[in-house]
Formats: sequence, structure tokens, C-alpha cells
Amino acid sequence: MAPAEETRCDELLVQIVDAAVADAARRSGPYLKCAPGCTQCCIGVFPISQLDAARLRSGLAALEAADPQRASALRARALESVARLTPSFPGDTNTGILDPDCADAFEDFANDEPCAALDPATGLCDLYAARPLTCRTFGPPLPAEDGLGVCELCFHGAGEEEIASCVVHLQTDELESVLTAEAEKQTGLSGETVVAFVLR
Repeated sequence: MAPAEETRCDELLVQIVDAAVADAARRSGPYLKCAPGCTQCCIGVFPISQLDAARLRSGLAALEAADPQRASALRARALESVARLTPSFPGDTNTGILDPDCADAFEDFANDEPCAALDPATGLCDLYAARPLTCRTFGPPLPAEDGLGVCELCFHGAGEEEIASCVVHLQTDELESVLTAEAEKQTGLSGETVVAFVLR
């Protein structure tokens, strides 16, 4: 797949995901508390794919062209974050690739670490348009191994049926897998990573 075609396909993937989340948000109504400045989902390290990483790099390049000062501050936050994460990073600190055999270690890893893309002064994401899929789907109920995952700030007072009626319906696994494989082929990096190591 040519890079331009991969970009178009990723844009399609993002549109599908965003539309599904918007539909879930509409059904969630006042139960969904997500709003600009709420940073609950910006604290704590989580794994991202090489497709997410490629999107973040493109977003950072666009930010560097549009606002070099803000991009420089973001890179500085990323370097500071990497310095904090490196001593106990469950993976290769040179590549930023997580070790798939260290999933248990990752459970308790850097749960209080703010995302490097989060501007602490505004409480907003400096790379919002390029954010990973996990960020895009956080908030409304999502199917998880142990039921439905939902932000702890949302759906207070809602019953199980109400929560289930607001679930995000995604059917993007196949497209995401194909695009992730393409991103891994183009970068030569295989496996999941974390935001700070991508943006350093």
C-alpha cells in the first residue's frame, strides 16, 4: 500500500471511529461528562499501535509547521516523560516497543504519568486531531473482556441496561489490523509503544 493510500485509509478509519463515538455520545446524553479541559483519560500510560504512532508523528510535524513554540514545548514534555518512564519501562527503551511478555508489569506501570501531548496550562490535547484510537473511544461504554468499560466520571446513577444502550459499536478491527501491519512495514517497527516514546 502506498503511503498516500494508507493515509486516506487511516482518515477513513478515524472517520468511522469518530462517527461511532458521536452516535454513542448522542445516546449517552447527560451521562457522558467528557468536555474540553477534562483530563481523566490523559493520565496514565497505555499501549498504542504503530498506526497510532504514525498518526501522532504526522500530527507533530503539522504542529511544528504551524506553531513551532507549542511543538517544542510538547517535545520537551515527551523527553521529560521518557526520562521518568525509562527506569521501569517494560520494553526496549531504544525503540519504545513494549515487551508483549511483560503485560503484567504494564498493568501497574506509570498510571499517574500525564500524556506528553496534554498541555498542562490549558488541559487540552496539542495533537487532538491526531490522537490514538484509544483516546478517541474513551468515555462511552466499550465492550471489554470483563463486561463494558466506561470512564469512571461518567454514567453515575445509570443502570446496567442504560449503560448497555449507549455502547460504542465499532466494526473496524480488520481495517485497523491491515493499516497497522502497513505502518509496521513502513517504519520497520513492530509491536505496541507508548505516546511519550513516539513524540520524544
